[in-house]
Amino acid sequence: MPPHRMSNPMAPCGIGLVLAGCVLLVGGQARAQMSGAFMDAFAPKLQAPRSAPRFQKYDREALAKLAETATFAPAGSGAGATGFDSTNTRKSRSKIRTKNAANARAIAPGVPAQPAPSPYGKLADITASVPAGTPGAPPVQIGPIRAPLKKRKAHTEPEDPYAPLGIQAGAFDLFPAIELIGGYNTDPGQTPSSKAAWFYTVAPELRAQSNWSRHELKANLRGSYIGYSPDETPSLNRPYVNGRIDGRIDVSHDTRVDLAGRILVSTDNPGSPNLQAGLAKLPIYTTGGGTVGVGQRFNRFDVSIKGDVERTVYQQSQLTDGSTSSNDDRNYDQYAGTLRGSYEISPGLTPFAEIIGDTRVHDLNTDSSGYQRNSNGLTGKVGAKFELTRLLTGEASLGYTRRSYEDPRLEDISGPIGDASLIYTASALTTVKVLGRSTIGESTIPGVSGVFYRDVGVQVDHSFRRWLVGSLKFGFGVDDYVGNDRLDKRYSAGFGLTYKLNRSVQIKGEFRQDWLQSNAPNVDYTASVVMLGLRLQR
Repeated sequence: MPPHRMSNPMAPCGIGLVLAGCVLLVGGQARAQMSGAFMDAFAPKLQAPRSAPRFQKYDREALAKLAETATFAPAGSGAGATGFDSTNTRKSRSKIRTKNAANARAIAPGVPAQPAPSPYGKLADITASVPAGTPGAPPVQIGPIRAPLKKRKAHTEPEDPYAPLGIQAGAFDLFPAIELIGGYNTDPGQTPSSKAAWFYTVAPELRAQSNWSRHELKANLRGSYIGYSPDETPSLNRPYVNGRIDGRIDVSHDTRVDLAGRILVSTDNPGSPNLQAGLAKLPIYTTGGGTVGVGQRFNRFDVSIKGDVERTVYQQSQLTDGSTSSNDDRNYDQYAGTLRGSYEISPGLTPFAEIIGDTRVHDLNTDSSGYQRNSNGLTGKVGAKFELTRLLTGEASLGYTRRSYEDPRLEDISGPIGDASLIYTASALTTVKVLGRSTIGESTIPGVSGVFYRDVGVQVDHSFRRWLVGSLKFGFGVDDYVGNDRLDKRYSAGFGLTYKLNRSVQIKGEFRQDWLQSNAPNVDYTASVVMLGLRLQR
């Protein structure tokens, strides 16, 4: 109830003067009687004021009164509509309304009861009845009570406002994109005598992910076509397609079936010694394969076995004189089996061991130089899969491989290998990616068993702003032609910048420098590449 407003503005002053006079009149008596009736209420009561201070002695009658059992109000009798009730009994709505009405009348008798305000409303002045020594005392103002504060949510990384939203098609999320790039290359043929040329690139891609509660299917398809100025280097135009589909069928909680399919369409690198002389354009090869496997989990131990089939086919080579040359001796099938075991030490660290055996069978028993290229390979690796507090994710391994050939004139290929695919989140703005791969490729050079490829790449991405990302790229590779003394070392360094206009449009620019150093004569080259393009994504 709001306080009564005085009509006379001088009333407060008069009341103050009266109170001051009462204090002066009573003050002298209070000081004179301080040792009598107005002693400190918390001081112990003395038997004789003039004797030494002692506590009062209690007789049997006084002790009996102290031992009487106190009478308390029934449990829960003071609980309101929202108060705590220790009896834990359920109250009916009619009783709650009756109790609220009674409490409202007790605040100010004779005044209509006011409904109790909601504790979750806006800022309100709430009054409560506090005993003031006499019945019917006016309520005491206890001030404003604020609504309860909202609970703070746990810290989460903000959503990337420039990430693609994708397209939902049934139970799949699709993320299509295409890049349109133009640039200039000072040495597109990767030979000391190659002429500079302008080029363009069209690169579509599609990423898909299933949203099933069980099982999984995901796909990653990337392609590109690069074309050079037709008056300068028409033979270097070439396509590139790299696609992979992975699936998992959950037979039970601990048993699964792993399925995979892949396709690769590409050409040999310009300047490769495996290419024939006098080519009108680079021959295209296609590699397709599939994998079927079964995995079983025993608590933290996981074991899987997989079988793999792959085929590589080359097109006929078109020569500058209009003739063609067959590449059937380069076509082959590969059959492989993989046994892998892993143990989950913690949710973010899973070491594993893997052994792979394979055999390659060519369509022709001998190649154009009279060598039998069929071979058998055996590879063993140990490594670990990481997911350490989302700072380091991926997989890395080290191992040893050996490939022996059917032709005794071809030297066996063996040596240590390393594979890695890691992403390290150094900070919220900086990410480091590490890629490594070791493979043994086929060769058409007489006396050369194959080419031992080892590659490693590092890319550092830093966000100057959420819409402006800079990238540093470094690469190093070694091509060892086993059976020949040739050893090529490849270096690459570049800087890129990506400007994100929105979720769908990005502008990209990059400068890259490539070097090749070889112990073979007239092979070294240096190339500078400048690219500027547009990325459209959904």
